[in-house]
Amino acid sequence: EVQLVESGGGLVQAGGSLRLSCAASAINFDDYAIGWFRQVPGKEREGVSCISSGDGTSSYADSVKGRFTISTDNAKNTVYLQMDSLKPEDTAVYYCATNLERLCGEEYDYWGQGTQVTVSS
Repeated sequence: EVQLVESGGGLVQAGGSLRLSCAASAINFDDYAIGWFRQVPGKEREGVSCISSGDGTSSYADSVKGRFTISTDNAKNTVYLQMDSLKPEDTAVYYCATNLERLCGEEYDYWGQGTQVTVSS
């Protein structure tokens, strides 16, 4: 059974950094696209970033471009989201997900439990 587990969330001041991790079991991250999403209570879930397998092509939401970086450590079967220059509006629960496809897409079937990121002003 595919399981994704996020970690690395926490409380940080505006301008600070956090690195989120997404570890997987039962799949090889080298074979599949992995996306990061976030959600604030009462709002729709937002796609933050995605990395495709193979050539490692990545994409970012406009709101995080230049501040967040997605990367993969295949040896550890872990995907990271490095978040720098954090803003209070980045506060959300962050989730990783996979669509079990090589390329990033619109629909994702497997999700982690989420990790809370809180940015204080």
